[in-house]
Amino acid sequence: MPVVVEAIIVSFVMFLIFALTFLGMFLLAIAMFPIERELSKIVWESMAPKYKRPLPTPRKGNFQDFSRKH
Repeated sequence: MPVVVEAIIVSFVMFLIFALTFLGMFLLAIAMFPIERELSKIVWESMAPKYKRPLPTPRKGNFQDFSRKH
């Protein structure tokens, strides 16, 4: 078999192995996505504070009150 044909076949086989590996990792990531999402939710919920601080209420006032104070 000529060297050129052999190099083309080897290159094609290497590309095929790369493509199949990429496809396998892609399918594995799709299959693991629901598990990762649930684990992420569990971690975020465990790190959340146990109580919620109330939001500060905005003061009732206008610009005239501000200019009187300052």
